[in-house]
Parts: sequence; C-alpha cells; structure tokens
Amino acid sequence: MTFATPLASAATGLGPRVRVMIVDDAIVVRGLFSRWVEAEPDMEAVASLRTGREAVSQLERANPDVVVLDIDMPELDGIAALPLLLAKKPDLIVIMASTLTRRNAEISLRALSLGATDYIPKPTTNQEVSGSPEFHRDLIEKIRHLGLRARRRRDPQATETSIAPPLVPSAAPVAAPVQARASRSTSAVKPIHTLHGEAHAAIVLRASPLTPPRVLLIGASTGGPQALNAIVAQIGGVIDRAPVLITQHMPPTFTTILAEHLARSSNRPTREGVDGEEINAGTIYLAPGGKHMSVTRRDGVAVIAIGDGAMVNFCKPAVDPLFSSAAEVWGAKALALVLTGMGSDGLFGAQAVVEAGGQVIAQDEATSVVWGMPGQVAQNGLCSAVLPLDEIAPRLTRLFAGERP
Repeated sequence: MTFATPLASAATGLGPRVRVMIVDDAIVVRGLFSRWVEAEPDMEAVASLRTGREAVSQLERANPDVVVLDIDMPELDGIAALPLLLAKKPDLIVIMASTLTRRNAEISLRALSLGATDYIPKPTTNQEVSGSPEFHRDLIEKIRHLGLRARRRRDPQATETSIAPPLVPSAAPVAAPVQARASRSTSAVKPIHTLHGEAHAAIVLRASPLTPPRVLLIGASTGGPQALNAIVAQIGGVIDRAPVLITQHMPPTFTTILAEHLARSSNRPTREGVDGEEINAGTIYLAPGGKHMSVTRRDGVAVIAIGDGAMVNFCKPAVDPLFSSAAEVWGAKALALVLTGMGSDGLFGAQAVVEAGGQVIAQDEATSVVWGMPGQVAQNGLCSAVLPLDEIAPRLTRLFAGERP
C-alpha cells in the first residue's frame, strides 16, 4: 500500500499551489512524475499511488486539484476508478495517461465522455518517458493550466498572474514557411498572457462579412473532442453545403479514433486528410496526428496538403497552417471557429482569415475547458462573435444558409 502522504516542498510565496495526485502502477513513472511536479514552484505532489482503488480511498485525505490517472493498473484500472473519483469530488480535474495504442486511445476518448478533463499519451517505455522533454513539457503544462481552472472555479479572484509563468511561452516560434507567410499579415497580432479575472480587456467584436461562408475551419485543443462532437452533431445542413476542415491537437491513432467518433456524431463522412485529395462539401476532414494539414489549389481545385515539417506553436498538427492556407484559397468565404484549448495556436491564422475578408468565431470562456486559444483571438479583436458552446451550431447554421446573424 502506498499512502497519500504530502511530499515535502518549500513555500513559494505564489499562493496556494496546484495539488497533484499521481496514480500509476509503475514505481519509476510515479517517482518521475512526482519529481517533475515538485520541481515547479506553483505545484505540489500530494500523493503517489499504485492503483485506482488507492486513489478512490485516499481522495479526501489528499484533496488534489488534479489527478494524473493511468489506464492500466491492477485491482481497479483508470476507467473504472474515474467515475468513483468524480462522484466523490465532481470538480476534480482528471488527466488520463496511457501508452499510444488503439485500445488506449479508445479508452481515453471514452474517459472524456465520462468526465475526464484531458488525456496525455505516454511514450511506450519508461526510458522514453524520462528522456522526452516534449512529454515532460506537455504534462506540466496540462497540470498547470487545468489546475488553474480548478482553482479559479473555487476562487474567482485567482488569476493566471498568481501562478508561475508557463514552462514554455504560449506563443512559440513557428516553422519557417508558415512564419514567412504569417509575417505579412499578422503585424498587429500579439499573444496575450493574462486572460482571466481582472486581466480581461474588453472584447471588441467585428462586423460579420456580407459574403456567406463556404468553408468551415475549426481549431481545437484541450476539451476539443467533447466540443467537436457536440457541434458536428447539430450542423448537418452546414456540412452538406460546405467542407469542414478540423485541426485538433492530438497524436496519431487518437485522430483516427476521433474521426470515427465524429462520423457517428455527424452522420457524415469523416476521415483524416490525405495529401492531394480534393476537398468537397459533405465531408469532414481531420488533420492526422503528427502531421500538419493545410490546403492549396491544384488546377483550380482546392486540395488537402499534408506536411511533415517542424512543430508550429509546439504543436503538430497545428491550427495556424490550416487557417492561413485556407485564407489564401477561399478568402472572404472562409469561416474559422476557434474552440477550447491551451496556448495561442490559431491566432496568426485567424488574423490571416480576417485580413482575407473572412470571419472568426470563438467559444466563450464559461464553456471552454481552457480559454487559451479562443481567448487569444477574442482579446485581439478578431472575432465577429464569442459564443457559448450550445449557441455555436445555430449561429453556423444561419450563416451558411446566407442569413445575417
């Protein structure tokens, strides 16, 4: 039995730290995750446990903000422990952790529908886990931003400025070809690092263009799968009129499973984009995990372009390449929708859409799991609307039918 004893750490002066419970049957992984958490001045590891049963029994004692929950464990696995944990603490942030297999991808996406907040795919071996700076960064960033969300819901006065700065800046250098294209159209855009509480600036909305949209572009990250399923289930008329292209921050295998889920939700053909395929109304195209998806014209026809270039905004796939290239191909007929997610990916691409005469809609803060990506485009004055999740599909339906909002 591993007891939920708070691990020692020095006071930081940053206010209450994000309390993290690590649940994994591998002692090496538990120790590594705990050390990573304890190295951050705004976090503390309050429990390191071997099974889901231990997590459920010691939840009240440890009182975590965030649980990093392995899927495969003895006695009680992660998917079985999840509803028991949420029954005891409904506002608990649970990040599912699993190796990158089709089975675990299916379980992780199912966990999201059962109340998990996010997931993180683990490298296959313990050596790969310990030797991957990208995995280290992603795990800490998810814990930080989602832990902040939990604290803000309990204490509305808590703001992003009350915690340590991110491990990695939210606005990262982009790959050279995208950066060159973006630099011509994004001079007025700047990432905003304080989006919560008193840090809010007034949101100024743009007038909707007179040109009806003819293509829907969607960018999403944390919380995106749930939001995407909710929206595509209600926009059958939009999909029939126009192609829908989606970039969801997600690794390989996960995007394959997500495409299958979206096909069931929308009752429309949905697949990962294939390089060179023609883009047609009636189909949803999803950026494949580990690749960038953009669009181009060949012989006057819009086609998918799949690239294996460097990460953009620390993401692959990234939203900016899709939005920016679509602005060049469709101009004023493009509508970009930015859903829940961390960071600022999509900001430069949204600016390109606006400058080409298209429009941008963002999910509002109240219904976003993390108001990073949508908050950036909203605060930079790029949106014609900032809407709760349940109002997005009706607005899209009206716009694609040619009605004014």
